[in-house]
Amino acid sequence: MAIMSISEAREHLPAAMETAQTEAVIVQRHGRPAGVLVSPERYEQLMSALEDAEDIAAFDAAMEEEGSNIPWEQVKKDLGWE
Repeated sequence: MAIMSISEAREHLPAAMETAQTEAVIVQRHGRPAGVLVSPERYEQLMSALEDAEDIAAFDAAMEEEGSNIPWEQVKKDLGWE
C-alpha cells in the first residue's frame, strides 16, 4: 500500500494512477487518510464482496425472523407456477 499527500498526488497524478493499478494508494490530508485510489478491477472486486456480505447478512436476518414456514408447494401455487 502506498501513501501520499494530496499535494503529492496532485503533482504526480499519472504516477499515482499507475501505482493504483497494482496496489492501493492512500491519499492523506494533514497526515490523515482522505481517500484511496484503486484500479477499476479492484474496485469491482471490493463492491462485489460488499454486495455478497450484505446478501449474507440479509439472509441471516431473514432466517432469524420468527414465523411459520410456507411449504414449497404452496409457494409455487401462490406464484401461479402450478
